[in-house]
Amino acid sequence: MMVCWPYFDPEFDNLPERIYGPPCRVCIDNDSMEECTVIKVDSVNKQGILLEVVQVLTNINLIILKSYISSDAGWFMDVFHVKDEHGDKIRDQNVINYILQAIGTVREIENTVKAMAYRNDVFNNSDQLSEHTAIEMKGTDRPGLFSEISAALADLHCNIVEAHAWSHNARLACVAYISDQSTDTPIDDPHRLATIEGHLTTLLRATTTPTQSESEIASPQEVKTAEFGEGTNMTDVERRLHQLMLSAGDFHRPEFEAMTPPPSSRSDGDEEGRKMVVTIENCHEKWYSIVSIECKDRPRLMFDTVCTLTDMQYVIFHASISSRDGRSLQEYFIRHVDGYALSSESEKEKVIKCLEAAIERRVCEGVRLELSAENRVGLLSDITRVLRENGLSVVRADVKTQGEKAVNAFYLKDILGNEVDTDVVESVKKEMDDVIDFEVKNDGGGSSSQQGGCLSSSPPQRSPGFFSLGDVLKSQITRFSHNFIPTN
Repeated sequence: MMVCWPYFDPEFDNLPERIYGPPCRVCIDNDSMEECTVIKVDSVNKQGILLEVVQVLTNINLIILKSYISSDAGWFMDVFHVKDEHGDKIRDQNVINYILQAIGTVREIENTVKAMAYRNDVFNNSDQLSEHTAIEMKGTDRPGLFSEISAALADLHCNIVEAHAWSHNARLACVAYISDQSTDTPIDDPHRLATIEGHLTTLLRATTTPTQSESEIASPQEVKTAEFGEGTNMTDVERRLHQLMLSAGDFHRPEFEAMTPPPSSRSDGDEEGRKMVVTIENCHEKWYSIVSIECKDRPRLMFDTVCTLTDMQYVIFHASISSRDGRSLQEYFIRHVDGYALSSESEKEKVIKCLEAAIERRVCEGVRLELSAENRVGLLSDITRVLRENGLSVVRADVKTQGEKAVNAFYLKDILGNEVDTDVVESVKKEMDDVIDFEVKNDGGGSSSQQGGCLSSSPPQRSPGFFSLGDVLKSQITRFSHNFIPTN
């Protein structure tokens, strides 16, 4: 008896790739431009792929000088002009290999995790956080709240391995990684986790007062715990902080700012006093909404804006990013995931406020305090207690453990939100006996008062020399419409 089986061509599984090309092609060019490296990405399109690619570049602190994005017709094409954090071209072959592998596999979760493991090996950044428990917190901020959180975790016998906190517009978002104080292992007991969540939630809710606005009450204080997943990195943490801040409603300005000057009279820290301007206008012929942002340039700016648009469920079809003389111009051609452009003035106003908040919340003005000391249980609680007792409030914190050493960076203001007096800093230094390195930096050049966003039907008056993709599109539409001959 002869049995016949159907024939399957072994190349059949590769047929889509042979027809359409590989899922993602990455080209790194160090020859075309004299001062920067050009990275070209071609890929099958999907929602959020631009953010994933930008996230890969941000992971290794690349500075994006210019970018052009197009993702119509199911295909994603992007060009980035980048430098490393020292202002040089990308020459390190390990970094090049990481970019090729991470972006080249960005569509496949399993391979992306492998790429992150490769990154950890290349940059000696072992993922120790996967061995600890993550806590996310969001809520209404108050002076000394971060210190109270640190003390509460110490009282609950939790060791803080790493923590990152942002404060903006009277909201706080914090992501912390903890372990059991005695065993230095993840905390997985459900009852203990519930106790930690309950204690921290009570602490956050203590901020809520009967005089709070409806927008503040609509942003609940929330604490969540989870075991930290494999492959997560600092940029993932920053994206989560953006999401927490957005859900906490930090795009609403506190009531006490109602008497401050209007946005049009404020500066974003530019030496020439130029303000941040965010506008949205609809291109009805192409069914896009065009978002234009001009502000002071800085690292991670594109990541912050793309992250916010993506998390607000908008699809970026085209974009143009450029920088000149310390200013950045970003243009995004977007639609909501339902396929429609922004239809109402209220929707446009909310997007503008959220983009303003995304740009502002990372930038801190004032004193940056960098501390390092031999790590011990309760160290962070003790440091933040000294800061609180001296009338200092933490507006941003980055706390890490490197081997046996704890490395902390804090942005500080006084409890009224004013600049910190140098005498107060000296007093703090004298009280911290076990701190090995104590460094104070004044980051007054990056102001957190980047304001001036406006809702307008016309584009902003841009600085000379900026290329505008929106202007080109509109001129092409106008020229095309003029070619029509009316008929009777």
